[in-house]
Amino acid sequence: MADLDDIKDGKDWGREQPADTSRFFLKGNAHHDWGMKARLSQIFRPDTGRTVMLAFDHGYFQGPTTGLERLDLTIAPLAAHADVLMCTRGGLRSSIPPEAGKPVVLRCSAGNSILTELSNELVSVEIDDAIRLGASAMAAQVYIGAEYEHKSIANVVKLIDTGTRYGIPTMAVTGVGKSMARDARYFGLATRIAAEIGAQFVKSYYVDEGFERITLGCPVPIVIAGGKKLPEREALEMAYRAIDQGAAGVDMGRNVFQSTDPVAMLAALAAVVHEGKTGEEGFALFQDLRSDTSA
Repeated sequence: MADLDDIKDGKDWGREQPADTSRFFLKGNAHHDWGMKARLSQIFRPDTGRTVMLAFDHGYFQGPTTGLERLDLTIAPLAAHADVLMCTRGGLRSSIPPEAGKPVVLRCSAGNSILTELSNELVSVEIDDAIRLGASAMAAQVYIGAEYEHKSIANVVKLIDTGTRYGIPTMAVTGVGKSMARDARYFGLATRIAAEIGAQFVKSYYVDEGFERITLGCPVPIVIAGGKKLPEREALEMAYRAIDQGAAGVDMGRNVFQSTDPVAMLAALAAVVHEGKTGEEGFALFQDLRSDTSA
């Protein structure tokens, strides 16, 4: 095992040589089995290699936060406009019609709340229920540097091992504790650990300084979280910068369901993620669609 005495920040990122995707369109996933690749192809569009995910799993530790008071009224109508849904099994079964026909990334960790230590989670869904629900992938948090770091990694490892057995990908989510730094060095560490333990893709945060190094240093796709609610123009600009610097998509919640027009926001995000529009172009589309729906 390497020691801790001479750890240096990486310098040679190979910016001019993209990862090889000649055998499969998603980097780092060419050597998986057919079923795993088929499910990844449900999550990421093969024509663009990217995805627009709608996250509404917040209630598993936040309760009925703004915009998620009634999933059947606020989220179910949005399902048709996203590529993928990220949610808990309770939210899925109770509020999303099966005929929505959208791939599901299933939240499979729980055991904490906003009143307790966030990193103290457990695996909350057994593999047979993920299969029963038709999940395209499973997801859990890794809390690198937190009090329960080891436990959170063990949770994700369990999902990776059971998911690989049945051809179901795992998305590792880089959770940030209440007092952790949100910088490129931290997220570079967290995303690389997630990939090294076997996650097929990773959800992390965009940072203004050094995000490209995070994506280059992670050998599997990264999708960015939306984080706190931002003005629509800022959220779309963040999505554009992330895609421009190597992200494979977005997994946004509050920046969609708390938007003044969630449907228009999803359409604008799709234009940025899949069509290469800039943040400004995405915002112009958002404004056009919003005025159309409010006319």
